[in-house]
Amino acid sequence: MTRRRALIPVFTVAGAALVTACGTQGVDLGSKQQTLRAQNAGAAAQVKHGATLFQQRCSGCHTLAAAGTHGSATSIKYRLRTNGPNFNNRKEQYEQVLYAIRNGGFSGAIMPQNLAVGEDAVDLAKFLSRYAGANAKSPPGPSGPPPTGF
Repeated sequence: MTRRRALIPVFTVAGAALVTACGTQGVDLGSKQQTLRAQNAGAAAQVKHGATLFQQRCSGCHTLAAAGTHGSATSIKYRLRTNGPNFNNRKEQYEQVLYAIRNGGFSGAIMPQNLAVGEDAVDLAKFLSRYAGANAKSPPGPSGPPPTGF
C-alpha cells in the first residue's frame, strides 16, 4: 500500500499538467509574418513583440486568434462588462489602437490607460492593426449609380 500512496502525488502532478496544457494556444502569426520578415526583419520583430504583449496584457478581455487569446464573450447572452471587442471580427487602424492604449479604450470606462507605453505601445499597435479583422466583413459599397430620384 505504501508504494501506491507514494505514486499518488506523481500521478496528480502529471494529470494536472495534462489538464493545464489542454486548450492553450500560443501566438501564431502565420504567413503574414513570414512575408513581413522577408521584407523588413525589424518590423517583423516589432509585430512579434506586439503579439507577445497582446497575449500578456490584453488576453483577459479581448479575443484575437493570431495571439491565441479568448477574452471576449462568444454570445451576447453571456457578455460581461469587462468583455472587450473581438478583434477577429473588428478591423482596427494603427492610430485608433494607439489612442485606445493611451486613453483606456474609447469610452475610458473599463480598459486601463497606458497598458503599454513608448515602444511597447507602438509594437502593440502595429501588431493589432496588422492582424485585427481577419473575419471582418466589409460593408457593402456602391455597386453602381444611385437609385433614380436622388
